[in-house]
Amino acid sequence: MSGPVLTRTVAELRSELTRLVAERDAHSVGLVPTMGALHQGHAALMRAARADAPVVCASLFVNPLQFESPLDLELYPRDLDADMALFGSEGVDLVFAPEVEEMYPSYPDSPIVRVSSGHMGQILEGASRPGHFDGVATVVSKLFNIFDPEGPARLRAYFGQKDAQQLMIVRRLVADLDFPVTIVPVPTQREESGLAMSSRNLLLTESHRQAATALSEALFALRDRAAAGEDWNLAALRRQVRDADEVILDYLEVVDPGTLLPTSRTPALALIAAYVGGVRLIDNIEIPGP
Repeated sequence: MSGPVLTRTVAELRSELTRLVAERDAHSVGLVPTMGALHQGHAALMRAARADAPVVCASLFVNPLQFESPLDLELYPRDLDADMALFGSEGVDLVFAPEVEEMYPSYPDSPIVRVSSGHMGQILEGASRPGHFDGVATVVSKLFNIFDPEGPARLRAYFGQKDAQQLMIVRRLVADLDFPVTIVPVPTQREESGLAMSSRNLLLTESHRQAATALSEALFALRDRAAAGEDWNLAALRRQVRDADEVILDYLEVVDPGTLLPTSRTPALALIAAYVGGVRLIDNIEIPGP
């Protein structure tokens, strides 16, 4: 089985996509947006796309607009060969891996026109990473336009629930700007320890990886307390995370899934972010209603 077609420019991508859609008389195109450093969480997105769509595409682009720190951007793990191998093993047909200048012709200057994520991008993760979600909204808007298939085929984009705030913002982006795109959420994939799979896990030492389980343990405890009808006791759970070695808690909050504002009602979404050995990690869990 041959691997996916690798394209580097918008023109190449559109040409190959048009060809594939016509050849397969495709009714839909599946898109998995990524920044590379792929893992089994990404593979789950690809498998979901393959189950739904006759043509499966992926983007591989480390978006500089999402990074506040130049050092964080520089240190972000990159391995094109390994990523292409995983794309191939999961049946991806077409990969778009542009240079930064292809996406942002004025780079290193920021694009003049950008998409705002509004108040949803300024709280929680957005409060700690100013501008991050504006960068997400801008690049996702570009990708939706770039991958817009010709003819009757429709675009379906797959996002992991691990990045819950990102997923909510992308959903709102599609609704508010009338993109003809269906957003498909895919459940969080976890390691045996409970740690949510993330590209940033590659930056953790073995001891830090063990320490990072404090995040998922707090979320599981919160979900179990809610299911048992007990007080959530967020203050105690925050202390529990802060007491873990090498873990610096940023936030642990329970929010309304539609607005991301704090709530004491269910169904709800519990979100956590912390630095473990200097690496920023996020996780979340759904708290079902009665």
